[in-house]
Amino acid sequence: MSIDWTALGQVTAVSIGVTVAVVVVFALGVLGLARFEAAGEDGTGTSTLGVVQAGLCFLACAAVVAYGIRLIVPQFH
Repeated sequence: MSIDWTALGQVTAVSIGVTVAVVVVFALGVLGLARFEAAGEDGTGTSTLGVVQAGLCFLACAAVVAYGIRLIVPQFH
């Protein structure tokens, strides 16, 4: 039995790449929430852009996680 090291390397690279991308998008969502909080504390009003940024980023993260679960759980196929 031989292992196809190329395929293993490709799967590893894609997994690491997607993980880094999801972490970056999640961090941008946290940054959006921080902008919203900062605008509230400064008394300058609400930061609509911060809320929208956070919402879109967290929605994208949830979509990636849901897709990953769909790929793993055989009942969803």
